[in-house]
Amino acid sequence: MPNSNKNLPMREAVLVTSGDLRLSANQVCWAAQEELERKLMQCFQDAGVSLRRAFAVDSKSGHGFISSQRMGMDVFAGIDPEANLVFATAAWQYSHHVLPGMRSHRGPILTVANWSGQWPGLVGLLNLNGSLVKAGVSFSTLWSQNFTDEYFLARLKEWIERKTVTHDLSHVRDLNLKALPAETVSKGKQLAAALQKQKAILGVFDEGCMGMYNAIIDDELLNPIGMFKERLSQSALFARMRTITHDEAQAVRQWLDKKGVRFMTGKDENSELTDAQIHEQCKMYIAAARIADDFGCDAIGIQYQQGLKDLVPASDLAEGLFNNSDRPPVYQESTGKELYAGRPLPHFNEVDECAGVDALVTNRCWEALGLDPSTTLHDVRWGEFFQGDGIDDFVWVLQISGAAPANHFVGGYAGASSERQPPMYFPLGGGTLKGVGKPGKIVWSRVFVEGNSLHVDMGLGTVVQLPEEETVRRWKHTTSQWPMVSAILDGISRDSFMARHRANHVNIAYALDSKAAAHALAVKAAMFDALGVKVHLCGTVNFG
Repeated sequence: MPNSNKNLPMREAVLVTSGDLRLSANQVCWAAQEELERKLMQCFQDAGVSLRRAFAVDSKSGHGFISSQRMGMDVFAGIDPEANLVFATAAWQYSHHVLPGMRSHRGPILTVANWSGQWPGLVGLLNLNGSLVKAGVSFSTLWSQNFTDEYFLARLKEWIERKTVTHDLSHVRDLNLKALPAETVSKGKQLAAALQKQKAILGVFDEGCMGMYNAIIDDELLNPIGMFKERLSQSALFARMRTITHDEAQAVRQWLDKKGVRFMTGKDENSELTDAQIHEQCKMYIAAARIADDFGCDAIGIQYQQGLKDLVPASDLAEGLFNNSDRPPVYQESTGKELYAGRPLPHFNEVDECAGVDALVTNRCWEALGLDPSTTLHDVRWGEFFQGDGIDDFVWVLQISGAAPANHFVGGYAGASSERQPPMYFPLGGGTLKGVGKPGKIVWSRVFVEGNSLHVDMGLGTVVQLPEEETVRRWKHTTSQWPMVSAILDGISRDSFMARHRANHVNIAYALDSKAAAHALAVKAAMFDALGVKVHLCGTVNFG
């Protein structure tokens, strides 16, 4: 049904917000959300529009977030389906809390987030935006640090007047296969044919982590590219952990100690990383590798959060080890054969299947090219302009909760530490694999679903090494326990990237230099194209 509100002057808009499923996270983030809403309502008021909440703050729970799918459905049942709708977030949020209502909403939709490292509204915004794109829901999107900058105010005015927002997306163009070097096209086609002949398995330890609808690929889209899901249960992982011996787990810990990983341990299980937590994480690493081998998996993803977080310490240490080409050996129980010897077992954090597809394709391409196939995904967390030490550009902060491979760090394992995960999200603790991203050229990418088809955005980037004091400052503004990559995305502005990106996650892999990165990107683009995935090149990409 067409929106009868489309051409009427805007006088009122309705605000909704989604939060976490975990009460502790919603309570901690509520003050930042209140501040965001206060500033946003003032902006609307200055423009002559009343912005009102669709539901009241719950004083008993101590926050005003929609905190479940059922609550979201109930809230949207009271919203005029043709109302001007504003979704605003200053926190990580579960998109499925609001997707049912937004999928059936007929009025114009604006999604908004704060620009903050401490409060991950940007991550929550990008997840919702990617989910809306997958669902085929039209929307506009904005972000701001103080809600006083010209970029935000001009586009807010545009949305109020025209019910749409215009961003510069000129950095994106569809792949022209003829522009790629012939040898890269040939190599990409060979790799695609090999994958579709000898099909691959993604081991999925439960699906739909933290409401990330955009992270799920239906079988009808996945299977034609030669990939299939082995649907595994996290309860099976927990049970398998109970079969790992003390000596086996201790051997993993000793391997890491010898490599120089610094475990920042204490005695308080509630607030500090302990040896007992690390021991359980080593058991998880072995158990997951053995389950993957049992089912012939080519990549795996552990959901971890809901359910498993209440049973065992964090999965992130194991995840980072899996993504590295150099890692502690794991042996098959009966034969003693080393599993996945000398190579990564690609792991897609939070069961982001789009990242899993990307990691597997990257793994095949990088191995074929003789490059280090260690890869990972990161949250697009935050960023600021930096000037100094030969840098004069916008530098992104890419972070993920410890699941990054040591080969991506300055100093490798010897440059890595392991710190306890924040209790707000990880009640049983567990250590991360933390380090600073090493300087170098990267290929970044994101697989996503749009128009019931698989797409991938990809481009080149540069990881820079910031001065130590700036790195520490950025860690303090984000999550200090997590690894951090300081990245410049070649030929893409902050706002253009935000306007286009279809997910909270981005995959990265290193190449030796600019020439090798462009060559690897071309092979990867050709492989995706041969698999039937629609490829979009982003930013400055020269195949020269």
